[in-house]
Amino acid sequence: MIVFVTLLPIGFLVFTSFTNYNQRTLFTGAFDFVGLDQYAAVLADPEFWLSLTRTIVFTAALVVGSVAIGAGMSHLMTRLPSGIRYLTTVVLILAWAMPNVASSIVWSWLFQPQYGVINWMLTQLGIFGDMTSKDWSSDPVLAWVCIWLLVVWQAVPFIALTLYAAETQVAVELKEAARLDGASEWRIYRVVVLPSIAPTILLVTMLSIIWDFNVFNQIWLISEGGPDGATSTLGVFTYTTAFSGNLQIGAGSAIAVASTVILAALSAVYIRHLVRSGEDL
Repeated sequence: MIVFVTLLPIGFLVFTSFTNYNQRTLFTGAFDFVGLDQYAAVLADPEFWLSLTRTIVFTAALVVGSVAIGAGMSHLMTRLPSGIRYLTTVVLILAWAMPNVASSIVWSWLFQPQYGVINWMLTQLGIFGDMTSKDWSSDPVLAWVCIWLLVVWQAVPFIALTLYAAETQVAVELKEAARLDGASEWRIYRVVVLPSIAPTILLVTMLSIIWDFNVFNQIWLISEGGPDGATSTLGVFTYTTAFSGNLQIGAGSAIAVASTVILAALSAVYIRHLVRSGEDL
C-alpha cells in the first residue's frame, strides 16, 4: 500500500518534472523530455523566490507561535487540578482531531463580513471601530493574521500534549532541590524543565517546520493565495502553476520537487543533530 499510495506518486512527480507535461498531454498523451529546463525556468522565475520567501517567513511565524503557545499550555496543564486537566486534554484532542478542511471553512465563517462572529465581537469592543463589513481575506495583513491564527490553533494541541507528556517525566527531586535553593518558578522552568524537555521541543519544532512549510488547505480555503498573490506560498504557487491556465503540470512538479529538497535538507539537519546527541550520550 505504501508503494502504491506514496512511492509511485512521488516517482511520477519526479518523472513529470523532467517533461513538458501539460494540458495537451492530458488529452493526447504526448509529451517531451526537457531535462532540467523546468528547473531552470522555475529558478529563473521571480515569483518562485517571492513564494519561497513568503513560505519561510510564514513558517517561522507559525512555528514560533505554535511552539511558544504549546509550551505555555503544556506547563499550565501540569499545574491544573486533575479534573480541569482532563477536560482541557479532551478539548485539545477534539480541536486537533477536527479535519483542517472543515476547520478552515468554519474559520472563514467566523471572519466573514456582515455576519462573522469575530467582526461582531471586535465591533462591540469598539477598539478598531466598526468591523462589521471588514473582509479579512481582501487585506494582505489581515489575511495572514487570519490564516496564522487558524494554523496555530490547529497545531497547539499536538505540541501541548506532547510537551506535557515530556514535562511530566522531569524528576520532581530536581524541582524540589531548586525550590530549596530559593529559585523562583520561572527560574525552575528555565533551568530545570526546559533542558530536560529540550529534545522533545526540538522534535515538535522540526515536525512543525515540515507541516507549516506545506500548509495549503488553510491558505487556499481562506484567501486562495490572494489578495493579488500576497498569501501565495510555495504550496499555493505549485497548485496554481500545475492546475491553472494551461495546466503546466511539469513546471508544477519541478516546484514540488524543489520544495521536497528544501524540506529534506532541513530534516537532514535534525537527523544529524539526533545522531550527534546519541554519540554524546
